[in-house]
Amino acid sequence: MIKASYSKRTLIFKQPAGTSRGVLLEKDSFFLSLFHDENPLIKGVGEISPIPGLSIDEPSRLENKIIEIIDSINTGNYNFNMPVAGFPAIQFGVETALISLGANSSQILFPSDFTSGKVSIPINGLIWMGSREFMEQQIEAKIKAGFRCLKLKIGAIDFETELSVLKSIRGKYPSELLELRVDANGAFNPADAYDKLSRLAELGLHSIEQPIKAGQYEEMSRLCAASPLPIALDEELIGVFPYEKKKQLLETIKPQYIILKP
Repeated sequence: MIKASYSKRTLIFKQPAGTSRGVLLEKDSFFLSLFHDENPLIKGVGEISPIPGLSIDEPSRLENKIIEIIDSINTGNYNFNMPVAGFPAIQFGVETALISLGANSSQILFPSDFTSGKVSIPINGLIWMGSREFMEQQIEAKIKAGFRCLKLKIGAIDFETELSVLKSIRGKYPSELLELRVDANGAFNPADAYDKLSRLAELGLHSIEQPIKAGQYEEMSRLCAASPLPIALDEELIGVFPYEKKKQLLETIKPQYIILKP
């Protein structure tokens, strides 16, 4: 019989994580452990790590919901095939813990050439919002670390300052040497979003995430159709669960990219 337990960790950011929604200094993460009662030393672990102000998992109910699920597992009444409605972060934790348990403590959930060390996975270096000097320091550090793709958070400070930082990067690193992406986190006003996207496109950027706030389907659709800079949906996708609603959203907006977060 499968049993469960959990632990909580408050993670402190090494540096303030600034976005257009505010600055994160710390965040709580929960770790769900599953094990067979006849062999409790072999555990499967899954992380439950919602982002404050972004995830739909209601913070005031999250830990109580985790305890409720653990009690249900420990009494043999939990259905692992049923989704955890309204708590995708918990769903992710339960699913990964179950797969991890099946891996017999190897912690290799999906064996591949990556997990065996044969190939690497290219990722972008994330540049947090802040003063021009702070952003430039981060950029130089990421480039020295070997990153060839950077994603900059924009929308929290003056747009002209952000634009000048991007121009400065492009002056040193042309697009064939360094890929640049930006993430506005919905900070732009629909009234001037197109103008800003046009100016950003002149810098040879790869794409922009969520230029305007989520929920403005028609406005976002018009931007995706007209923008010279490809648009990726991020916050727009949060909380959209029914298949038909997902289909309607994508068919209405027709984005160039979507961002998927576990």
